[in-house]
Amino acid sequence: MHGPTAQTRTFALLGNPVAHSASPIIQGAAIEHTGVDAIYVALRCEAEDLPGLLLGLARAGGGGNVTVPHKGIAAQTIEVASSRVRATRACNTFWLRRGRVHGENTDAPAFAAALRAIAGDVRGSRALMLGAGGAARSAVYALLEDGCDTIVVLGRSRARAREISSVAGRRSRRVVFATDERAIRGEGFDVVINATPLGLRPRDRMPLRLGKLGGITAVFDMVYKPGGTAWTRYARSLGIPAADGEEMLVRQAAAAFEIWFDMPAPSDVMRAAMV
Repeated sequence: MHGPTAQTRTFALLGNPVAHSASPIIQGAAIEHTGVDAIYVALRCEAEDLPGLLLGLARAGGGGNVTVPHKGIAAQTIEVASSRVRATRACNTFWLRRGRVHGENTDAPAFAAALRAIAGDVRGSRALMLGAGGAARSAVYALLEDGCDTIVVLGRSRARAREISSVAGRRSRRVVFATDERAIRGEGFDVVINATPLGLRPRDRMPLRLGKLGGITAVFDMVYKPGGTAWTRYARSLGIPAADGEEMLVRQAAAAFEIWFDMPAPSDVMRAAMV
């Protein structure tokens, strides 16, 4: 494998934190396998630095991904937004095309596919969403597109509640916002999703104690860790099928790779690198 040259395109993951991310490993494996002349790195950045970094990388001929907590800022920064970015106000993939910086949300379809693997068809189901940021907006969008009947969003900010409602649009009656965990105790949910960063750090508390809810048939954690997150292990100990964000990460990474390089992504190679 040759090192980078003056022609090498640079792609980066922008967010804070990023030290835990497997994205450079996954994309690096795909780059090496296909032989494209590119590198992929992770760059920790603050909110005020995100626009300059994003636009600079794209205009230099590269691109990248955006992770927590900057997906909303990325959606405001790009110059051409996809329909999913406009609907969710969350952008996680960016690149340059015909002189303009484009953005896409590959999280939503990746989440839908990964959830389907453990929960099956969600049509007519009742879901509980923990968190109301960019990741939650993407997941709410995907659930509504797949026919979920009711989504209860547990968050702390009324401003975020309005953002979630805007994602739902004419389907807003199917989305309920709650600010207190006590308000949902004893309720039944088919699917429970963690769209918060809880679980990224070793001392994080559990996103939610599942024993206080009823009827859960699947648990999905957008956070990922080798061997699964503590929350998914806890869910399995209760006999609930659970998955963390590994498969979602691989799927969104593959979609981004295909956008950047206009070729099929080596998904099996990327998945193996993740393991």
